[in-house]
Amino acid sequence: MNYQARREAVMAKLPQGSIAVLYSGIELHTSADEYARFEANRNFFYLTGLRRENMALVMDKAVEPATVSLFIEEADPTMERWYGKKVTVEEAKEISGIENVQFISSLDAVMDRKLEREEVEAVYFDTFRYSQGDLPDYNNVKAKEFRDNYPGTALRNLFPLIAAERMWKDEEEIAQIREAIRLTKGGLENVMRNLTPGMKEYQAQADFEYSIRRNGAEWQAFPTIAGSGINGTMLHYVTNQDTCGDGSLLLLDLGARVHGYNADITRTYPVNGKFTERQKAVYDIVLAANRAVAEAAKPGLTLRELNEICKKVLAQGLIGLGLIEDEEQVSRYYMHGVSHHLGIDVHDVNVASNAKLQPGAVITDEPGLYIDEWEIGIRIEDDLLITEDGAEVLSEDIIRTTEEIEAFMAQRA
Repeated sequence: MNYQARREAVMAKLPQGSIAVLYSGIELHTSADEYARFEANRNFFYLTGLRRENMALVMDKAVEPATVSLFIEEADPTMERWYGKKVTVEEAKEISGIENVQFISSLDAVMDRKLEREEVEAVYFDTFRYSQGDLPDYNNVKAKEFRDNYPGTALRNLFPLIAAERMWKDEEEIAQIREAIRLTKGGLENVMRNLTPGMKEYQAQADFEYSIRRNGAEWQAFPTIAGSGINGTMLHYVTNQDTCGDGSLLLLDLGARVHGYNADITRTYPVNGKFTERQKAVYDIVLAANRAVAEAAKPGLTLRELNEICKKVLAQGLIGLGLIEDEEQVSRYYMHGVSHHLGIDVHDVNVASNAKLQPGAVITDEPGLYIDEWEIGIRIEDDLLITEDGAEVLSEDIIRTTEEIEAFMAQRA
């Protein structure tokens, strides 16, 4: 990955006289001596390739020429014996391509000197916030500290400057997503080989997660959704405790993560290996919408326009089934959008100013129908790469027709 080129692209958007400060984050304490699995700030990772805690990146355009500095945690031999090795200065230089690497204990003093000696007009922090009810993440905490310590210096948001770059993937990023999809395909095939009536949803989840981890995934892209029967009508069902009944469907929304990049795939399988006629009728409507979106996706369109294409196909199918009378009623059985960007985050970042798709965007294609009264929940999700004149279905090799699924599952011992 060319992290230097990414930093240069973001720095080109920073005004002269500004400094950007981006933290990787710290471990989140949960209870007693337990901490949550650490996830580095995704923008920090995007610009450095580093994913360890207690690091910071400083990009300074208040000096000429502009400078880039990386701050990492200094190793403590006693703590390393308990918790493993820290990233060394040389490793940090090699991964990030940043020559000026210092220890983070010196960062406050460095910032004090910069603000005293340089003509700094604004300091940029990643102040993205998903919801007011969420606890502030570490970058927001540090931004508030800075505002309190330097109330006379303008504070600006770095997030949209990086998000605009992250929306378009380069060849190395696309290669990682392809590999994540390849591992996801193997995991889904492992589920189909073992899926039988009477299994627990968490056993199907385990079959998927064992396969991807055994074959090289670093982790799941997100908590695996394995909803059977009525549970498949719940969009983000992650309990995964019920029994997969004979004659029911199992909706699996899942993905592998490889070197920080994610797959996001959904498939819906008959637990006993055979779709009923009613299930097949609903499934084929969803599949038609999936194929219509894949065929229509191209540069210049928006995700909203793709969703309108999806809704029209689903609505016509529902009218044919007698479930609705006109297209406006489609929201009874389809209540989410058909697409989102995909990358380092599963629901990857985007900015409104770049709403129209461009080559290099990776998006999902995920129509669904959720019919509570029939206990049928079906979603078919693929990952698309927007090309110069259309879209490539990166997950095309993951089987999706009812005939293909039934034939594959018929091979079970």
